Amino acid sequence: MSSPNNFPSLFTHVDVTAGSPAGNDDQAAGNVALLLQRMVTLQERQAELLEEMLQNQITQQKQRQAELAAWRKANPQLADKCRKAAEALSKVHTEFLDSIADEIEHSGEDMADSEFMLSEFVDRFGPRIAHLNGVLQMLAQLGSPHPPAK
Repeated sequence: MSSPNNFPSLFTHVDVTAGSPAGNDDQAAGNVALLLQRMVTLQERQAELLEEMLQNQITQQKQRQAELAAWRKANPQLADKCRKAAEALSKVHTEFLDSIADEIEHSGEDMADSEFMLSEFVDRFGPRIAHLNGVLQMLAQLGSPHPPAK
């Protein structure tokens, strides 16, 4: 009979310690530093682009406000009519929203269960509310008072 020491080992030695072979530590640290520097550079560029986008939006908003102010100055009576129309239409809008809310309250479960009922609801109310919102927004912008000067 042979002794247990004569059999080859079933297990091998595996080094699972953290780290890398000697000499590669400096190279790995250099790679990490380069990657971090690249990330900082890209973040700085992203911040610059976001600032440019913000400035463009501010410029467009100021231009739009100037155009509206010039239009209101050139058409003071029409601007006043638009303001009054927006106030009246706002009341209609509120009543329409109330009727939509009532409809949903009474048939909301049916709409959840039936694709046909939901489509019927959207077909009946969707276009009107979308158009009403658009007209109300336009009238409100044209009829709004001059913003205070900065």
